[in-house]
Amino acid sequence: MNESEIPVMVPAEAEHQQHGYTANKEAYLRRLKRIEGQVRGIARMVDEDKYCIDILTQVAAVTKALHAVSLGLVEEHIGHCVVGAASEPDPALRAETIDFKVKEATDAIGRLLR
Repeated sequence: MNESEIPVMVPAEAEHQQHGYTANKEAYLRRLKRIEGQVRGIARMVDEDKYCIDILTQVAAVTKALHAVSLGLVEEHIGHCVVGAASEPDPALRAETIDFKVKEATDAIGRLLR
């Protein structure tokens, strides 16, 4: 089964459902704004013809910061969405929902590792 054949299970209340990262949303936004500033700084370094190794050092810092955000979001997904799927009262739907949420997580991890 390819990705286009995977059924998307979206409950009607999903639009109003909290995500796993909701409790840490402000912290994520602060980190992302800091990363955004770092990226602007890298662009400025290129514009000012700074030494390539100095630019690469900053790129590595941004990459590490993005990985930290990514890992946090994966952890939030597993702790909230996957664990939440386990609370589905219907046993058949519970197994299907858990499988779907785990597949989402592993697919996301795979994209991060490429």
